[in-house]
Amino acid sequence: MFVDQVKVYVKAGDGGNGLVAYRREKYVPKGGPAGGDGGNGADIIFEVDEGLNTLVDFRYQKHFKAPRGENGMSQGKHGKNSDPLVLPVPPGTTVKDDDTGEVIADLTEHKQQAIIARGGRGGRGNIRFVSPRNPAPDIAENGEPGRERYIRIELKLIADVGLVGFPSVGKSTLLSVVSAAKPKIADYHFTTLAPNLGVVETEDQRGFVMADLPGLIEGAHEGVGLGHQFLRHVERTRLIVHVLDMATTEGRDPYEDYVTINNELKEYDIALEDRPQIIVANKMDMPGAEEQLEQFKQQLTDDYPIYPISTVARTGVKELLFAIADKLDEIPKEAKPLEEKDERVIYRHYQEQEPFTISRDDDGAFVLSGERIETLFKMTDFTRDEAIQRFSRQMRGMGVDEALRERGAKDGDTVRLMDYEFEFMD
Repeated sequence: MFVDQVKVYVKAGDGGNGLVAYRREKYVPKGGPAGGDGGNGADIIFEVDEGLNTLVDFRYQKHFKAPRGENGMSQGKHGKNSDPLVLPVPPGTTVKDDDTGEVIADLTEHKQQAIIARGGRGGRGNIRFVSPRNPAPDIAENGEPGRERYIRIELKLIADVGLVGFPSVGKSTLLSVVSAAKPKIADYHFTTLAPNLGVVETEDQRGFVMADLPGLIEGAHEGVGLGHQFLRHVERTRLIVHVLDMATTEGRDPYEDYVTINNELKEYDIALEDRPQIIVANKMDMPGAEEQLEQFKQQLTDDYPIYPISTVARTGVKELLFAIADKLDEIPKEAKPLEEKDERVIYRHYQEQEPFTISRDDDGAFVLSGERIETLFKMTDFTRDEAIQRFSRQMRGMGVDEALRERGAKDGDTVRLMDYEFEFMD
């Protein structure tokens, strides 16, 4: 089953909790605090596996949760960091945040890795809170929550050559003739429901990967027909091979087909307008094909080479493959320049989020929300008075008290933060 677009939920591992502990060893005076830090939670990492060519594994498992870090231990021992959860993906995988649309990773090379969700750091044990004013702190942090998000994974097949054209012009037949691929072939539209890949080798031992893409029709870039689902796969190809039915077996004009398909490619991605292209005049064994080809050449204004072939009679195919291989030799594989890959640092501006926001519930309670304040809340151990006092100081330092007063909060009003309620005291 070919799957090239899925939406999944990922949750990185939470950090382990820090420990409150004290040394109580015989013959050791001045024991003091000895609670260790928690270990870091596991990251979720995508790694390219060139043996994969579909996202079908993500179709049946759509929730991925990485293990949390180990809790801190006594005698100042650090909890174990969790190993990352590594998920294999095919080359050509693009990962986007489903909420913001931001591209998280674009994975194209074998063994290339990207962190999709970062694990939380381990909470600090009470040995880390020692100070001259508080030599025996009764406080430790809970582990930081790991990042959780919904992501959209898209696959853009990495092929050297992409076959495009209207349905039933002979793309699948051409792929079956020049490679070992066995696509379904029948005389009705949209026989090809998913892209097919084939490895082609010329007689002089030059090889390349060819992709047969489902037939495009007018309006494909707007979602008409099947082809719009697979237009993204054309983006990765270095050469477009445009297959036309010169026998007009379905009554369409080849030149109008050519213009329509090129317009669909341009409307989907303007960069495809400059992609090198070869025109294949197929079904030349049929009556009237020669006359149609002459008429097509007179109408054509683009400077693209034309190769007449017959996939059924297998004429002209060898010359076409040599031409494709020659053209690919002229087109360098896309690679990032050295300075961009190794030396250039790209700084992106991200608008800093407010540490908290205040709203009102129907019952009149003030509701605090925001990623920063909720993270502090989750990392606070509310079973210990010192931790509660520290959280209160952190909120005051963030300006929560002043902001509540400005919103009209008075003594005794209820303030709600996640599942926790407390009274406002002015």
